[in-house]
Amino acid sequence: MQNEEKIVSYLHTNTYSTLNNLTGKTKNVWFVCHGMGYLSKYFIRHFNELNPEENYIIAPQAPSKYYQKDDFKHVGASWLTKENTIRETENVLNYLNTVFHEENIPDNVNFIALGFSQGVSVLTRWISRFKIKCNCLVLYAGSIPNELTKEDFNDFRNCNTLVKYIYGDKDPYINEKRIAAELKKAKLLFENNIEVIKFDGVHEVKKEIISTITDTK
Repeated sequence: MQNEEKIVSYLHTNTYSTLNNLTGKTKNVWFVCHGMGYLSKYFIRHFNELNPEENYIIAPQAPSKYYQKDDFKHVGASWLTKENTIRETENVLNYLNTVFHEENIPDNVNFIALGFSQGVSVLTRWISRFKIKCNCLVLYAGSIPNELTKEDFNDFRNCNTLVKYIYGDKDPYINEKRIAAELKKAKLLFENNIEVIKFDGVHEVKKEIISTITDTK
């Protein structure tokens, strides 16, 4: 008896969330990737105190959903796991790119790409794979994948994109050793155009930090 794992390709659909409207008054368009355990429709609420006329937020949804507790009430989602990571990464990156092109973002806006926690890894992979240009890249309490190299971001650096690394000083997932490693990696990829923001808090998205990011031009 032989156990064989096979592959099948099929059409798949997924949702994503937006906040506010994209109009001629929009100054900032955000592309925000949530962390593990979130749903995009809830994660996007972290951006609801931004000026609604000037800010349009796009929040993709991680495809793998699961019940977070045994009571089967609360649903979370994950971008990737250690199972079939390479193949699943392709699926996720193609999904992100489809969302990006579906929104038809104007060239004259300030484009901000933000990843929180696990969202950092998929966001940076997407930007490097499809050579996405943005005015500001926000790496919020997450890790840059080790396979990414400086050459992956050659075009990105030529755009003089501002990179912000944000983390809480009481984050249980981030210690000083890991921060040092992440900043070393970030400086290798993006060189010296990096701002580090450390706040008083844990593994959380701070609205007051978010509100300071829009001034990137």
